[in-house]
Amino acid sequence: MPNAKKKSGYTKRDLRAVSDTPELTRADFAKARPFSEVFPDLSASIRKGRGPNKAPTKKLVSLRLSPEVVEHFKSTGPGWQSRIDETLRKAVKRKAS
Repeated sequence: MPNAKKKSGYTKRDLRAVSDTPELTRADFAKARPFSEVFPDLSASIRKGRGPNKAPTKKLVSLRLSPEVVEHFKSTGPGWQSRIDETLRKAVKRKAS
């Protein structure tokens, strides 16, 4: 099988031929305004990040669990990792008392 690479895609010349948008100049970029200034309402509605934690930050750990435990908690639907955490916290409290 020959190892010739077939060039695909469009050339700059092809794109210029079909483009109806003129190339932007330095003057165009100098006149540009920030998105939040042009669309303030839309900008305000866009969520930035996850927001503050509602509870203290948890620690990320790697933990190996038996398949039966994982399947049991996963079968209860979304939030299964939080339910594992809750079960372990209850066990720690029980052990401490």
